[in-house]
Order: sequence, then C-alpha cells, then structure tokens
Amino acid sequence: MTEKPTLAEAQLKLEYYCSYQERCHQEVVDKLYQLGLKSDEIDVIVVHLLQHNFLNEERFARSFARGKHRIKSWGKIRIVNELKQRHISAPNIKAALTEISEAQYQETFHQLAERHWNSLTERKGVKKNKKFCDYLLRRGWESQLVYEKMKELESSTSQ
Repeated sequence: MTEKPTLAEAQLKLEYYCSYQERCHQEVVDKLYQLGLKSDEIDVIVVHLLQHNFLNEERFARSFARGKHRIKSWGKIRIVNELKQRHISAPNIKAALTEISEAQYQETFHQLAERHWNSLTERKGVKKNKKFCDYLLRRGWESQLVYEKMKELESSTSQ
C-alpha cells in the first residue's frame, strides 16, 4: 500500500486531475478519499481548487451536457439524470441544458432515430417498434418525440 500524500502533494495531484478534464465536486472528493485524506483536509483542498478555478460545477455541467449530446447522442432526460446522480444543483443543470440548441437537438434526434430504424433487422410490427422505442428511451429522449417518430417512420415504410 502506498503511503498517504502530504497536503501539498495531494493539492498538486488534484490540480492536475482537475486541469486534465472537467470534474464535478463528487469526483474530486472521491479521489481525495481514495488518496487516504481526512474530511478536514479534503475541505481545505476543495476550497483551494474552487478559489483557483480548477473546480467549477457549472462549467462541468455545461461541458458534460454538450459532450454527451454531441458525442453519445443522449437526450435531455438522460443528461439530467446523470447530472443529478453526480449531485449537480438544479440551477447548474438548467444552465447545462441551454448548451444544446433546439435545432441541434431535433437534428440529432431525427438522425439517430432514422439510423436506428434502418439498422433494425425486423421487417415491421410490434417487435421492431419496441426495439426502436426502447433504444431511444434508454438514451434519454422524450417519449412523445420517440412515439411520434416511430409512427412517422412506420407509415413511411408501409407505403
């Protein structure tokens, strides 16, 4: 087992940890506990990181929302749930969702939906519809959008 780092060493490690990639408070606290620090030492380091702008929850939330939507094609429901799981405050979640324009959101949804619909091997029917809906709902897209798109795609393929 490695020995516990000093407060200055831990602070330096966490500065690098936070500058490498945006982090939320929970990730930083978990990392500090992993290093073997006590809660009062953790508080000192977290305050330092906040004061020197290594740690910024709103910046993390905005970056998280942009990235997950653009790269993984997640819908707003999934993004909100993941941010809540990371203990991000409601105002920061609201700010994060403003990073996704409505036009971009709709375009991503339609591209993803059509690509997935065409990739399903079932010809048509309940099984194909279920697989299609489950996939998009799991990715956090609103059920109203999903069901409307399913009906649209179903009617366009049956003609």
